[in-house]
Amino acid sequence: MNFSILLVDDEESQREPIKGFLQKKGYTVYPASSYDQAKILFKENLIDLVITDFKLKGKTGLDVLKEVKSSNPLIPVVIMTAFGTIEDAVNLMKLGAFDYLLKPIELEELLFTIEKVKELSNLKSENRQLREQLVEKFSFDSIVSSSGEMESIINLAGRVADSKATVLIRGESGTGKELIAKAIHFTSDRKDKPFVTVNCAAMPDTLFESELFGHERGAFTGADKQRIGKFELADKGTLFIDEVGDIPPAVQVKLLRAIQFGQIERLGGNKTLNLDVRIVTATNRNLEEMIRNNEFREDLYYRFNVVQIQIPSLRSRKIDIPPLINHFLEKYSSQNGKIVKSISKEALNALMKYDYPGNVRELENIIQRAVVLTRNTVLSLNDLPNSISEPEYFELNGKNNTNIELGDMNLCVEQLEKSMIGKALKQTGGNQVKAAELLNISERTLRYKMTKYKI
Repeated sequence: MNFSILLVDDEESQREPIKGFLQKKGYTVYPASSYDQAKILFKENLIDLVITDFKLKGKTGLDVLKEVKSSNPLIPVVIMTAFGTIEDAVNLMKLGAFDYLLKPIELEELLFTIEKVKELSNLKSENRQLREQLVEKFSFDSIVSSSGEMESIINLAGRVADSKATVLIRGESGTGKELIAKAIHFTSDRKDKPFVTVNCAAMPDTLFESELFGHERGAFTGADKQRIGKFELADKGTLFIDEVGDIPPAVQVKLLRAIQFGQIERLGGNKTLNLDVRIVTATNRNLEEMIRNNEFREDLYYRFNVVQIQIPSLRSRKIDIPPLINHFLEKYSSQNGKIVKSISKEALNALMKYDYPGNVRELENIIQRAVVLTRNTVLSLNDLPNSISEPEYFELNGKNNTNIELGDMNLCVEQLEKSMIGKALKQTGGNQVKAAELLNISERTLRYKMTKYKI
């Protein structure tokens, strides 16, 4: 990638050697002998870096710096000076200079400075692209749905996004609570700031306080260095607290103060930190029942529950299943380098009848598995797990045996064998030897039945 440098120095004996050196290193150099010439070259060309002498005829390097920053504050400016002091350096940095170099210029030091500029420029560009991708990925437009229930949820979340109100997202596991939380953050005015997640269900009670609020060195045994907590990391951004029903009672008190006053203290410290953090929480537990059982603080519940968003289960909005299937087909076909264009009517019918205890997450896993394993461009019933493609006619405990009608014996036996073989293979990770042992049949018999039932 071509990298262009505007070099400003009114002394030809200084300017020309640097110009020649940089050109030999592959850089495009625009030399300027005055402030006015530099101003023209900057406007007429795409400049990546400005290197200017501090002392110019009638002007200074600070004039060049101010002109560049007023036109495009993203362009870095390096100032060369023969009169360098620490005070000068500090003032230059405060005014927006990227760095300064002492004359006579050491060419290797100049190269090192340019490399630093390029690395920073690349990093900023990557970060900008990542932020744009995150905003696109987690915007409300990216949420796949056709149901009126989800449209109402998206509308409510969109209206609350730019506010400072805390949000409590409720729903069964796998319904997409974190996806809604991210959409709220990445469509808000905090989208360029951190989105920090803490999963309370996955955290030991002994680590809760340190994880949320951080700790000072020596705060407890093993605390050999300072740790910044999730609250500090989320300053000016959003803290998503997942599974808030699992927060220990002792930590609930400190969390209430942090939310109420926007203040925290690290564990083992005595300094109060003022933070600006947007709180979004989620749970699949009955917080009201926990309050009645003295397991959850009522005052903390009301702090969380300023705006409540209830996400329905997938089985209660089955109209969303077809568009979700198409979305996951496209996603995992692309990820796995496969061409899986659609799904058969039989397979779609089976997926529509299933109840999805794991909700959208379970449907996603089913489609991902099917895309990975299929050898066709259209997903069929055989690509689905046995629990979906071959639902059992009756339970082994005999609860439904009274519903079996005469004349169905052969069919029921086949269905039962298919189901048991499928479960055995799933439990053993596809190991036929171990599956045969579980079923108390020979491996040869297992292979025969797998061929017979096209498993």
